[in-house]
Amino acid sequence: MMTWLKLAIRNLFRNQRRSLFTILAIALGFAAVNVLGGFTDYIFSNLENSYIHVQANGHLTIFKPGFLKEGKLDPTRYLLDEESTRNVQEILRHYPEVLVVTPQLHISGLLSNGKVSTIFLASGRVPSDIRVINSHSRGLASKFQQFTGKPLEDDVIYGVGLSRGLAEQLNLDLDVTAVAMAPTVSGQVNALDAQVFQLFSAPIEALDDKLMLVPLKFAQSLYDTGSVDRLIVLLQNTAQTEPVRKRLARDFQARGLNLEIKTWNELSTFYVKVKQMFDIIFLFTFLIVFTIVVMSVINTVSMAIMERTREIGTLRALGLKRGGIVVLFAAESLMLGLFGSALGMVLTLLTWSGIALFKPTWVPPMISGRVPLEIYLVPEYLAFSMVLLGVLSLMAATLPARKAARMEIVSALGHT
Repeated sequence: MMTWLKLAIRNLFRNQRRSLFTILAIALGFAAVNVLGGFTDYIFSNLENSYIHVQANGHLTIFKPGFLKEGKLDPTRYLLDEESTRNVQEILRHYPEVLVVTPQLHISGLLSNGKVSTIFLASGRVPSDIRVINSHSRGLASKFQQFTGKPLEDDVIYGVGLSRGLAEQLNLDLDVTAVAMAPTVSGQVNALDAQVFQLFSAPIEALDDKLMLVPLKFAQSLYDTGSVDRLIVLLQNTAQTEPVRKRLARDFQARGLNLEIKTWNELSTFYVKVKQMFDIIFLFTFLIVFTIVVMSVINTVSMAIMERTREIGTLRALGLKRGGIVVLFAAESLMLGLFGSALGMVLTLLTWSGIALFKPTWVPPMISGRVPLEIYLVPEYLAFSMVLLGVLSLMAATLPARKAARMEIVSALGHT
């Protein structure tokens, strides 16, 4: 086998320019696919982190059945009472994978500056729990401040956060007082004073003139209830999401609790759509790049066969079988694939190092400030690309090599 490889390497250098251009084509294809793959992995990782940790939605969310379909029309029918909340928290206390279990109550109503009013949508959360969830954030979203002003507090129930668009619409600034109004669960109109503690950018531009963040006690006081509409569960890592959901569903059934459990990716429609889009882009890029690579290898091997037809006839006349001719050109093609992959690996590492060194920045969708651009090195992509390029190079050489092996010896020797 080593003899075949030595012959293959020696033959590659017989036409150095053509071999070099083919190796460069393979290397650039390898680097392009892996740089794009590293960028998409960076995007997916940070979208996941943003939804779970930065926006504090956790890995699992527990609702009353039917809340997601009908809760928008009549949310008070689908609230979790205090006893149900305690039962769920008691069950989850025995799960070593669980880091945080926190209740939330999403409310809506009118916010007034004393002159005009506008609709608001608020998330009532336990601020101390949210800070714990945020502390597990990583990646680009953890590199900048999520708000201006001061953090919300559990016991300072009148301190709220406003999206920048909502604050601008009502001409409100930090430390200014406004009035929030909403119907209670019993149908009465209630109003509470609210002081603007912080301003933040809404994750969705269409909601920038409507969103509020309030302490859970504020939301419960405004609705005059001790209930919540969901429980957020943060796990140690994302891989535990589905196993924990299945165990939790069995435990709920055993305790007679009729509850619905949703995973983060079932609720994060933006993540799902972006992932599908990048998967399609990556697939098309992958197909285009490797089609170019295959055609380059076929062209190189075909040209080599044409130039070495008399050599093939001589080898056959000396007793080399047809299979040996195929193996010889397949080994040359394999060497092209391996050398191209090795050079592509170097180009990928140089690109990754350059980005890490110069730290270019960009403004991703749904994020207001510039963040560092990153490319992740994904070992699975690198290994898969190298193996696939080697296989494709072998396959690309097979057809022209078999055609060469079937030539008549006399015709090959007389070829000019």
